[in-house]
Amino acid sequence: MRRVLPRRITLRARLTLIYGGLFLVAGVVLLGATYALFSQQISRSTQKIVAQVDPGTGETSFRTGEGAEIAVPEAQRWMIEQQGRLRDAASTSLLAQGAIALGVVGGAAAGLGWLVAGRVLAPLHRVTDTARRISLAPAADKGLHERIALRGPDDEVKDLADTFDTMVERLDRSFDGQRRFVANASHELRTPLTLGRSLVEVAMHRRSASEDVRRLGEHLLEIYTRHERLIAGLLLLARADNEVTDRFPVDLADVVTHVVGQSSFPVELSAEEAWTAGDALLLERLVHNLVENAVRYNVPDGWVRVSSRMAGDLVELVVANTGPVVPPYEVPALFEPFRRQPDRLATSPGAGLGLSIVRSVARAHGGDAVAVARQGGGLVVTVTLPGDALRRDPDQPR
Repeated sequence: MRRVLPRRITLRARLTLIYGGLFLVAGVVLLGATYALFSQQISRSTQKIVAQVDPGTGETSFRTGEGAEIAVPEAQRWMIEQQGRLRDAASTSLLAQGAIALGVVGGAAAGLGWLVAGRVLAPLHRVTDTARRISLAPAADKGLHERIALRGPDDEVKDLADTFDTMVERLDRSFDGQRRFVANASHELRTPLTLGRSLVEVAMHRRSASEDVRRLGEHLLEIYTRHERLIAGLLLLARADNEVTDRFPVDLADVVTHVVGQSSFPVELSAEEAWTAGDALLLERLVHNLVENAVRYNVPDGWVRVSSRMAGDLVELVVANTGPVVPPYEVPALFEPFRRQPDRLATSPGAGLGLSIVRSVARAHGGDAVAVARQGGGLVVTVTLPGDALRRDPDQPR
């Protein structure tokens, strides 16, 4: 049974309730004190009448509280009745109309409190909206260029906004410096690797080179090849971490068909038309890494299945394979750079960047990549990308 969580009461609503509640309590106390004072004043101003019976004649006389005799008892009784009615009417009018006035003024006070609370909390809403946009960015370093830049009085809210801006600015500089370092280091490492490869090839192809030198050269070339792939992967990862701005329509089915056609491993392909918008080269690298990983980390007589299709407004790419058993708790770590399964040795031809590049490319296009361990071994990797609505519906105005 699905648990229904209670709806959260906003801070603005709580402040409004507090303002209105305090006003109503103060109004009730004021109304009660007014009524008590009014009753006391009526009691003081009411004339007290004392009836006295003469024992000799049996006649009844009426006197005031001060002892003055009243000659017309009937008129006095009428005045007493009128005073009682006046008191009841005044009390009822005070309570009823006072309560109505209190309700009207209380509602007006609550409305004013709602407006004041909204104005006071507006800077906090701005802070929250900016933090939400940064947190919902497709990658951890996306959206860090945003700032609150709150203007207003130098109070606690502005201190909070300025502190948040300072924190985001430092994070932005840190991520930007990390990307530049990876890109610069990768470029600088290409030169010595190219020079070393050239020297090894020259030594291998000399006429006087022995068989041992040729075998050593082949091993060194394999190492150089692996290092070059590692550097290329780092460069691609640094590029994929930047959001794709220039997007063009791409049919993912064409990309999948092209990549699978270059594979020497028999791949079961199901490519339906799936239009998205993005960088065709990055998307091709995404598909290539998935297919290459599925083929490389497989078992003898295993299989690889690749499918592309539209899933509502999204483009879905699924790559599944047989392979060694992967514990479910180790699957999220496979998307981290340089992370491999325990049975994937460091001497394997992979650099440990395949799935991290896949996720970075997917998020740079506004999508995501997830993996699930298959029962019996292998993985099922699903990549979702935003669909190109204009390409699917050419009649829609651009």
